Amino acid sequence: MRAHKPDTLLLVLTIALTISGFFIFTSASLSLLARPGASFWSVASSQILFGIIGGSLALYVMSSIHYRFWRKYAFYIFLLSLILTALVFIPGLGLEIGGAKRWLVIAGFSFQPAEFLKIGFIIYAATWLSGMQQHIKEPFRGAFSFFAIVGLVGGLMLMQPDTDTFFIMAAAATAMFLAAGGRWRDVGLVIIAGLILLIMLAFMRPYIMDRLMTFIHPGDDPQGISYQVQQSLIAIGTGGAFGRGFGQSVQKFDYLPEPIGDSIFAVFAEEFGFLGTTVLILLLSAFTFRGFRIASHSKDQFGMLLVVGFMCLITFQAFLNIAAMLAVVPLGGLPLPFISHGGTALLATLASVGIVLNVSKYQQKR
Repeated sequence: MRAHKPDTLLLVLTIALTISGFFIFTSASLSLLARPGASFWSVASSQILFGIIGGSLALYVMSSIHYRFWRKYAFYIFLLSLILTALVFIPGLGLEIGGAKRWLVIAGFSFQPAEFLKIGFIIYAATWLSGMQQHIKEPFRGAFSFFAIVGLVGGLMLMQPDTDTFFIMAAAATAMFLAAGGRWRDVGLVIIAGLILLIMLAFMRPYIMDRLMTFIHPGDDPQGISYQVQQSLIAIGTGGAFGRGFGQSVQKFDYLPEPIGDSIFAVFAEEFGFLGTTVLILLLSAFTFRGFRIASHSKDQFGMLLVVGFMCLITFQAFLNIAAMLAVVPLGGLPLPFISHGGTALLATLASVGIVLNVSKYQQKR
């Protein structure tokens, strides 16, 4: 199978999102200067070294490796990523912040292994689905077996707990299942089971119930559980049509929680207004459509499923983050891909795009 050049448009869109994301992140990071004990460089260094430099290298390497290589070692990659993620529960290795055990500390560096679990899971899911193509419509060998694997990942993620990341992974897995020829009826049963699980979690974990109540009644308790949503809407509304200008956000200083994390879109909206946010959403939309075009022209089902999985992981998370800041969906803790703080997350995102670019080298139509 003769290789072509990787998809130029997707590469350009990725570069544009990464560069613009770094400038948005830099502006949002200025809020750290007003906080005692906070260091701009300690945060920016991770974004630059791991995210920009490490991520660019990962994109290049992944785009150079034939995507079928991952199919040979899918099980071992998935198993290794599960073990790496489980290490967060080992004292001395795992780092607990705010009651969540999501980070590993190795040689003085902290990172979230779940970002690598995402990649391992998508590779294994694509391998499993493409290998079980003849049985995908069978209830037990198809849907039940596949979503049992998803449930295994869910159990590990919910123990941390990291409900939001698991939700994105489950949504991407569902899209892959449908793309592989799975039945909507089976997906409907899984969705019902998921809703029952969500209701159970809401009663077991108060923060989930708080998020649901905030979504239903966003005006209640503006100084408590609704505080982040209210401050986000204030920031977005203050931006108006053209925004205050780069670096001029007021909400990021003391008012808006997590200005470099999941609230970074609100900071961007305040500084660049409706025009700037429209451009960002158009960039993300073009990135999404280009990715799915590559999937539709893939030479084999495995390549198609890889692209569907990785594109869903990135774009579902991006649009859910934006929707949460606009109070369109319940507030979560999902960062905005390409933009929010997280060197490991950016590295994993660019590595995922690298695999998609490699698939594009072998697509049927140019």
